[in-house]
Amino acid sequence: MVYYPRNIEPALRRAVRQFRIVVLTGARQTGKSTLLQHLFRKSHAYVSLDNPKDLRLAQQDPELFFETHPGPLILDEIQYAPKLLTYLKLKVDKHQKRGEFLITGSQQFTMMKNLQETLAGRAVLFQLLPLAVSEGKISTQNYLFRALSGSYPEPVTIRGLDTERWFASYLATYIEKDVQLHYRLEKITHFRDFIFLLASRASQVLNCQSLSNDLGVSVSAVKLWIKILEASQIIYLLRPYHVNLGSRITKSPKVYFTDIGLVNFLVGNKDRGALLRGSQAGALFENFVIQETLKHFLNQGKTPPLYYYRTNNGLEVDLILEPKAHVIIPCEIKLTKTPHQGMLRSIERLRSLSKKSVSIMQGQLVSLINDDFYPLNRSGSAFSLKGFLDKLKI
Repeated sequence: MVYYPRNIEPALRRAVRQFRIVVLTGARQTGKSTLLQHLFRKSHAYVSLDNPKDLRLAQQDPELFFETHPGPLILDEIQYAPKLLTYLKLKVDKHQKRGEFLITGSQQFTMMKNLQETLAGRAVLFQLLPLAVSEGKISTQNYLFRALSGSYPEPVTIRGLDTERWFASYLATYIEKDVQLHYRLEKITHFRDFIFLLASRASQVLNCQSLSNDLGVSVSAVKLWIKILEASQIIYLLRPYHVNLGSRITKSPKVYFTDIGLVNFLVGNKDRGALLRGSQAGALFENFVIQETLKHFLNQGKTPPLYYYRTNNGLEVDLILEPKAHVIIPCEIKLTKTPHQGMLRSIERLRSLSKKSVSIMQGQLVSLINDDFYPLNRSGSAFSLKGFLDKLKI
């Protein structure tokens, strides 16, 4: 498989020079182990706990494991042997070497809790999502390509791959190895149905009661399943902006998937027509823009300053960026090649609520235009996704 450079590489290289342990988490098949081996194969040995022999040694005799595999070391799939974390702490405290251990793991509740408690002050955490539009030599304008094939490295880099079969296998493996193995859910069939149902509500405000009613399960079960999907980075919850600008705001998050190809598989979209003219077309494009914006910040090792704004009287802004405290950039996301001033109406209404405690910058409307950007009026400008992401770098 062809290796494409990842945007997160500079941040990882800096972290290895500054921290004793670097942890790279993310959903399966996002390229975590490939990335670390590519960057550090000359300086670090590699061990995967997918290997039954190494896993058995790690679980039964951690001290012998580290004698057999001393640092510098890339340790893959740490979630299978969480007891190693205590011995890892003792080892790095003794040697005090920077970048001695590079760890990968699929996120899950218990592993992340143990990692944060055991390695506090010793490790830095990064999250790797599937390929960004600027990775893999795919034009950022080609929304339709990424929408159908997705952003996971294998479907992007292997020509002729049956993506529908790939996503079916991916979902089955995820449920079997990442969910059932760690959470032992009683209603695993309902959990699978839940993922399909949630995909049909991508880009919508999360309504646990509605999901509970449709599936015939408890609200507490729905909330647990949401936490599982969020922890394993299958979905991203966009929280509402927390500063009240004058009206009662919605408190529930909006749900987005971290890969739009998975959404299209789950809802059964197989052709480009559904992406531009289907009933969910606008929601899919919104999901696409949010997932790429999320990657932009995570690939720099930053906490994404992303929110949305919605009030009970009908005011909604798709995306709020907060580059610094009490400074916000309102953004609208529209599936159109001909944006017009009327599409900035929500941003204009938001600006009318501006108080001295919050500075509202010029709005941005992300669309399918061919140019990077052009002004619409004093309230904001229209941007292509490329133009929008490029502006975030400034």
